[in-house]
Amino acid sequence: MLDQVSGQWSVGWIVTVFVLAGAATVVCGVRLTALGDTLADRTGWGEALFGTVFFGLATSLSGIVMTAVSAAEGHPQLAYGNAVGGIAAQTLAVALADAVHRGANLEHAAASSQNLLFGCLLVALLGIALMASLGPRATVWGVHPASAVLVAVYLGALRLIRRDRQPLWRAVRTEDTVMDVPDHASAFSERRTTAMWSEFAGIALAVVVSGWAVAQAAEQLVTTTGLRAGLVGGVFMGVVNALPETVAAVAAVRRGALTLAIAAVVGGNCLDVLNLAIGDVAYRPGSLYQAADADELFLTSGSLVMTSVLLAGLLVRQRRGWGRLGFEGVLLIAVYAVTVTALAV
Repeated sequence: MLDQVSGQWSVGWIVTVFVLAGAATVVCGVRLTALGDTLADRTGWGEALFGTVFFGLATSLSGIVMTAVSAAEGHPQLAYGNAVGGIAAQTLAVALADAVHRGANLEHAAASSQNLLFGCLLVALLGIALMASLGPRATVWGVHPASAVLVAVYLGALRLIRRDRQPLWRAVRTEDTVMDVPDHASAFSERRTTAMWSEFAGIALAVVVSGWAVAQAAEQLVTTTGLRAGLVGGVFMGVVNALPETVAAVAAVRRGALTLAIAAVVGGNCLDVLNLAIGDVAYRPGSLYQAADADELFLTSGSLVMTSVLLAGLLVRQRRGWGRLGFEGVLLIAVYAVTVTALAV
């Protein structure tokens, strides 16, 4: 329990907060998937674009709060590690979703030019973050110029992808490809769109509260146990950060919304990189990027490798792999396991 005198949390209370916040995000993620699938049809945006923008934002809210709170309270390693650690863990969610998909390899069945473009955007955003961390020290009113660049690149890419109605590259449709076709017979067919948006926003708010609780628990975990901030932020916070996207991806696969499953992960990852810009603004002593230690930069590099593997899977479109996983699923698990092990030793 909380020690009201010293303000320290017991390890048992820290674990409890992590578990409860994780459970809340799991429940919210399942509900968001059902709402998001229907809203993607009603807005006409389609699963790929809706998933990477609105759905990705909603599932990333807990991570945004974790990064902002940790940075504002003077824990830049936790803030940075949470953002990039969430990306690594969320990318691993593709392998988990692939494992529950009973048809062809998920990356084959959910082929989408928009998902590929968002994957390329993610590589670019992570590269900019690394350049800011390793480049010259420069801030304007305590904020690194790279934060503005990240936001500008994201918005510019979003506009480009939104207008990409007639792409010159298209995924070849096969008998295993699952097309993004509106489902007019869903459980939400009788509900008003405004009511669905209201519920969508309410669930997103619950995710925000969970994110704040995890940020507080993570700070106490570092103080109480002496664990490295890079490990706590990149792994413990990162895993909880990734839970909404993971649950959403698995739930989307079970609903047959395969494009939404990939979009939720890739879109959430792009927004997690923007978390660094939010954390940079919240961290007043200087640049968040240049406060990152070797652990956080190593984790960023691991996220880049995992994103490249995912893009390769979307391009190669292997129909069958080992067990229920394609080659990219096996590699994603291997890279994440190596990354976490290296941070733990």
